[in-house]
Amino acid sequence: MQAETFDSQDVGEVEAFVNKIYSKMHIGAVGELTRAQITRRLLTPEVGFDDLDYSFDIGYAADPPDLVIICDVVSSTIRSDNRGSSDTFGPGDQFLISRPDLPYSGVAHSAKLRFTVLDPAVLARVAATGDDAAAPRLLDHRPISRQAHLRLQRAIAYVRDEVMAAPLGPGAPLLASTSSQFLAAGLLQAYPNTAVGDPAAVDGADATPSTLHRATAYIESNAGLDITLTDIARAAYVTPRAVQLAFRRHRDTTPLAYLRRVRLDHAHNELRAATAGDGQTVTAIAARWGFAATRFTRHYRAAYGRAPSQTLRE
Repeated sequence: MQAETFDSQDVGEVEAFVNKIYSKMHIGAVGELTRAQITRRLLTPEVGFDDLDYSFDIGYAADPPDLVIICDVVSSTIRSDNRGSSDTFGPGDQFLISRPDLPYSGVAHSAKLRFTVLDPAVLARVAATGDDAAAPRLLDHRPISRQAHLRLQRAIAYVRDEVMAAPLGPGAPLLASTSSQFLAAGLLQAYPNTAVGDPAAVDGADATPSTLHRATAYIESNAGLDITLTDIARAAYVTPRAVQLAFRRHRDTTPLAYLRRVRLDHAHNELRAATAGDGQTVTAIAARWGFAATRFTRHYRAAYGRAPSQTLRE
């Protein structure tokens, strides 16, 4: 996908650009060479990846944004001032530089940074709260553990390096949507938030075989569409948590893992139905069913004991 690039040595221009893509902020500069280079790539209108390279110390103070921004530090350091506390992060570290409804400020010391930018609406679609109107509130800018941080870093690397690099990646709607949800779910697992909690008693009572039947029927009929956990729960007439409990209790899996397997089966059938000269490729079929090629091959081998290219050739 075409990237948006910005390159300027004018501090006023830098301030105007970051105001446009993040939120209203004031910046200050220290250093003789005040060059900023920013590259933005969008997976969807709600999810993007920014590379930022500052040749100077840049101080910033920003108004509350309508975005969640995950910051991965590539080189040098950045100090983040957050609700009365101050943390300094270096190469390999990750933190939430911004959360919705909260101002943010700090100083980046001639730093190279990578931002993963998400609209909170993506979080609302994957949270198991059943509340379509409100996204979960993020409670801290630090990950819950080093392991959670590393898992999210791997998820981000997969989407930004594999999905975004695939010829059909951003152009395949289902692949873009499933990748967005994958990132949002990873974020909610890595950072403390209000979507985490014990299931209510009514959810346990609703986690019945009938609920499972309604949920699986909906998934199987709509696997080619951009559906979410909330959609599945609505079709089963229960909460998202009840659907999760039903799948765990009666299938020992999750709703989204079941959806992935159904989509894998559809892709398998398309590979088997392909004929010589019809132009079908593993990459195209995988993307049509929401997979990047590398991950599709891994899932396919696990399910069918062979590479998808072997099925296609036959």
